[in-house]
Amino acid sequence: MYLNKVFLIGNLTRDPELKALPSGSKVASISMATNRVWKDQAGARQEATEYHNVVAFGRQAENLAQYARKGSSLFVEGRIQTRSWDGQDGKKNYRTEIIIDNFQFGPKAGGSAGGFGDGSRPAPSMSGVSDAEAPQKSAPADLDTIEYPDEEINLEDIPF
Repeated sequence: MYLNKVFLIGNLTRDPELKALPSGSKVASISMATNRVWKDQAGARQEATEYHNVVAFGRQAENLAQYARKGSSLFVEGRIQTRSWDGQDGKKNYRTEIIIDNFQFGPKAGGSAGGFGDGSRPAPSMSGVSDAEAPQKSAPADLDTIEYPDEEINLEDIPF
């Protein structure tokens, strides 16, 4: 059995670019940056940034184009795909991309509510959303929230 699965949490390096295929289906291309921090043998902090080409199709592409902007935080789940084509100069060109299966918006810039890694619930997923189920713009007061209890859970109270 083989597995081609990618999980990325990063920031958009440019606004999404929305195009239509000849079939009429929408495709959005974005570029994401992820970084890795580690300490080298001398104990000095090192950081490396990677840039990823990411592609979404259909309703996901439309949602990305409408709501995501340069600098937006995004969680992406997808697969790696490399495509090739012959260039005008006769050379073979290659491009490796992440094809989105699911994604979630991260916290808004300057906001601390919601997001990744802060213990709160993640932003709503935009995977497989049909036109009828698409999110409608509404005031935050219209949202239902879940109040979680602050009490500790005693492991001995769990029946199994």
